[in-house]
Amino acid sequence: MADLFAHAPSSDSNAAGPRPLADRLRPRALSEVIGQGHLLGPDGSLRVMLDAGSLGSLIFWGPPGVGKTTIARLLAQETDLSFVQISAIFTGVPDLRKVFEAAKHRRANGGGTLLFVDEIHRFNKAQQDGFLPHMEDGTILLVGATTENPSFELNAAVLSRSQVLVLERLNDEDLDQLIARAEAELETQLPLTEDARASLREMADGDGRAMLNLVEQVAAWKVDAPLDPKALGQRLSRRAAQYDKSGDAHYNLISALHKSVRGSDPDAALYWFARMLEGGEDPRFLARRITRMAVEDIGLADPQAQRLCLDAWQTYERLGSPEGELALAQAVAYLALAPKSNAIYVAYKGARKAAAKTGSAPPPKHILNAPTGLMKDQGYGDGYAYDHDAEDGFSGQNYFPDGMKRADFYQPVERGFERDLKKRLDWFARQRAKRQG
Repeated sequence: MADLFAHAPSSDSNAAGPRPLADRLRPRALSEVIGQGHLLGPDGSLRVMLDAGSLGSLIFWGPPGVGKTTIARLLAQETDLSFVQISAIFTGVPDLRKVFEAAKHRRANGGGTLLFVDEIHRFNKAQQDGFLPHMEDGTILLVGATTENPSFELNAAVLSRSQVLVLERLNDEDLDQLIARAEAELETQLPLTEDARASLREMADGDGRAMLNLVEQVAAWKVDAPLDPKALGQRLSRRAAQYDKSGDAHYNLISALHKSVRGSDPDAALYWFARMLEGGEDPRFLARRITRMAVEDIGLADPQAQRLCLDAWQTYERLGSPEGELALAQAVAYLALAPKSNAIYVAYKGARKAAAKTGSAPPPKHILNAPTGLMKDQGYGDGYAYDHDAEDGFSGQNYFPDGMKRADFYQPVERGFERDLKKRLDWFARQRAKRQG
């Protein structure tokens, strides 16, 4: 795999002032970019576009420090387009007008413009709409970069005129190669044991820029012997995990937690639960979602699961953090190991669908109360069979609207307590068939 940051051209080596390591090791060609092989490899989607000469507007979606800006700059270089970079954080409508006017002037003189928009999701709808005519007439080739899910943050019109490319966080091998490149540039070996090097990679958390910043710090230390992980941890703070409580990571992690519980894996469920807490998630949000899991994925297969979740929620409210979080962890493990059933969830959705379809169909008259003489004259309550008067406590009467075919919404599974409920349901069905027969 190629390297994310290669040596800069020699003409830059004499630039005034010190240059950060990340700047000194920027790639000079797409072939030098480390990681993103699914985009830049021989069969990668971006490589195929370039080879076919069919590069269109793009949206780069990925975490920080994986090369979004660098790749955009190198795309402009490879396609002979002028590279213009703006940030949605600092750019207003007047600035955009100037950018578009300059691009039009460039186009009139036979040139093209690759406009790189960092944090493009921070532009509002009107600002995003402003790109459309210039994308359509070829004034600009737009390359937007975002750490947020484009499906939620970008206009449908912009997305329809662009291709979304997902950039991945750098893996352990990528980061190790990056460290090696940095050591070659600095002409020094980091004073770390192998285990400490692994810890350093973990601290970077898949971010190449953060990796090089850490390397630059470590390389400046004067130590007598290589540092182990403990000594490294005392000198460096671990980088906070990427987590936005209102962004894509929030939804990804709660999805991972929910599916781990549904998949009966308590270890994975506790891991994702802990990841969310480490990211600063509100335990009350987790308590609410955990309770929902009990209702949606366990239901009557284990009726006490819901009660246990509510108890854990209440325990958290009384104890607070961090003690109360242990009660929520207990609920997570219990749910993962509980028998699973979504029978009530399916039955509920089926009943709602039928209710919407049948509209205002009234109940059959025999199950209506008749508190007045007029209602009795109308036949309210006529023929109602009081179930407690039946020998087995079951009348078998119809309770659906007249003319509506009987529905079987609830289909309990052969797991947990629902196994017993299924036996009861089957017995009632047999008795109902006998009485109706």
